[in-house]
Amino acid sequence: MSARRGIVAAVTLAVALGAGLAACGGSSGSSSSQGSEPADVSPPGDIPDSQAFVAYTPSGGGYSIDVPEGWARTDLATGASFTDKLNSIRVETAPAPTAPTTASVRADEIPKIQATTDGFGLGTISTVSRPAGDAVLVKYRAGSAPDAVTGKRITQDVEHYELWNNGTLATITLTSPKGADNVDPWRTVTTSFRWLP
Repeated sequence: MSARRGIVAAVTLAVALGAGLAACGGSSGSSSSQGSEPADVSPPGDIPDSQAFVAYTPSGGGYSIDVPEGWARTDLATGASFTDKLNSIRVETAPAPTAPTTASVRADEIPKIQATTDGFGLGTISTVSRPAGDAVLVKYRAGSAPDAVTGKRITQDVEHYELWNNGTLATITLTSPKGADNVDPWRTVTTSFRWLP
């Protein structure tokens, strides 16, 4: 009887050890897969959720807009651009006698954009509502300028907004690498735009 009990005990121990090793292996595999989940690493061009925004008003006044804090600013004759790595915001104003429509933008603006944009691919043209008023929104694809070091180009997603007020047209052009998820920060920028007296 004692020999039989010894065999039973050995079998029980072997089963317990096997289950323990399987559990350890499963746990190790689970931890490894969690560590390699793509969600842990933001794709190139994604603006972090922690990004702070600051108000920008040009020296001549006319409008205010919130832009990401810390981005490099370049003053332009018609406005300003803000850049950080692969993303950019360009805000410009110009006189315009009438408000843009989807039809006028398609007929007049799209050919101009296409003529000055490498790799242009038109997406959609629509009207969207913002606190500063209705805006015509053009979404399109473009090729970036070549990298200064590598010469490499990337495909970009572009959102081009046109807003009008009392004879002035404001354009807000938002550029990100193709596939970047910047829906929330881009909405923060465009909803913050305000006409100033």
